Amino acid sequence: MKGLIWFREDLRLHDNAALYHASKLCSEGILGLYVVDTCFWKKHHMAACRVQFLLAGLAELSQSLQKRHVPLLIKSVKRTSDIPETLHQCIKKYQLDALFFNKQYEIDEKRRDQAVCAYLSQHKMKCYAYDDQVILPPGAILTQQGKIFSIFTPYKRAYLKLLLNNPNSITNYSLPKLQSIINIRSSKVPLRLPGFSSTIIWPSGEKEAQRRLKKFIKDNLFNYHKTRDFPALAGTSLLSPYLAAGMISPRQCFLAALMANKGEYDSGNKGATTWMSELIWRDFYKHLLVAIPRLSMHQPYRLETEKLKWRFNTKQLLAWQQGNTGYPIVDAGMRQLKQIGWMHNRLRMIVAMFLTKNLFFDWRLGEDFFIRHLIDGDLAANNGGWQWSASTGTDAAPFFRIFNPTRQSERFDPKGDFIRHYCPELSLLDARSIHDPYQRAPKLALQSGYPKPIIDFKRSRIATIKAFKSL
Repeated sequence: MKGLIWFREDLRLHDNAALYHASKLCSEGILGLYVVDTCFWKKHHMAACRVQFLLAGLAELSQSLQKRHVPLLIKSVKRTSDIPETLHQCIKKYQLDALFFNKQYEIDEKRRDQAVCAYLSQHKMKCYAYDDQVILPPGAILTQQGKIFSIFTPYKRAYLKLLLNNPNSITNYSLPKLQSIINIRSSKVPLRLPGFSSTIIWPSGEKEAQRRLKKFIKDNLFNYHKTRDFPALAGTSLLSPYLAAGMISPRQCFLAALMANKGEYDSGNKGATTWMSELIWRDFYKHLLVAIPRLSMHQPYRLETEKLKWRFNTKQLLAWQQGNTGYPIVDAGMRQLKQIGWMHNRLRMIVAMFLTKNLFFDWRLGEDFFIRHLIDGDLAANNGGWQWSASTGTDAAPFFRIFNPTRQSERFDPKGDFIRHYCPELSLLDARSIHDPYQRAPKLALQSGYPKPIIDFKRSRIATIKAFKSL
């Protein structure tokens, strides 16, 4: 048997379910394929920096596969609807027997994959699909009534109970064995594509992902609970782009933390258990995406929130997007996003709550802006985070919970180091004044050219609470 592996967001050799199973089942060799579908990427507003990051990781993957006698072909399609025929032609041309791929959970991706499997089935070709983007597959954790969990804490409790009772629930797939040689030349991987140029460069690929994981486990894991909320500190793993691209698996991350914590899931070192909990949150959002397809369709979990009469003001939206709101911690976060294609998680919550609870703009405006700029753009996590902040989602922050940007700034960037880095015009202000320049050092603030606050926090908070109460 010979097989075709369709790579998507799983650009790695280690712990890759589809690659592992294909190498086991296909004794006569396997062939890799990556489909460049720029139409699909544009439709879903994929960030240019993310496309470049994926292509660089794909180039490394191609080299790694070739060392194991697995050629990698690159095919481009004009329309997503061309993919079934493209895969069929490839299987037919190289006399292959089956297609292997790892599942994607977003609605358009699921429909595309269903169309592929239906088309190949008509031509008597087999498809094998695997859960690979998660630690435990969606649907593995259900209530005693067999329903989905919509609140994280009981979901996590059931999740950990399953792991404790079944320690082998997490599969770590070994490297594919050396394959039979197929006399096919690998395609050249394009490192740039028209319409997706970006000056933002992150080191890409599986080797870099593995290096970052080892460094984080060694240097930062045990203090993660103390440092993760402080953007000026190197307190997070910075693995989210690699997880989103599948250059490392969440299972590898979870098992590395578990091993460092001596096999303890919910006790032992607090930094380790906190990080493992964050990985479970990631699974939770994927689990919701599968269970509630409308989350992939720009709809809220709490449908009653569709009645909210969101405000809109072009100048204020632009000020938020460009990091010119007059609230330093908000602006520093937005400028970080524009400059490096990534934003610290604490800041994602602060800027999202500012847009939805202070400006009272539709959360979908922020969700879309993020996905257009994030190198770690992931629909489940991005949608989950925005709906949490906007109080429209499952297990969301209560509507009256509205972050005060100044208090958040004082608490999580106490010396103003992060603000100074991304808002250099405020660098002369002292550690107290920098959090609220126009109230605490108006003369210096005016001289710096830093914008005045575009909205009054107290008034906006009162108006938002009133709007939610009217529901």
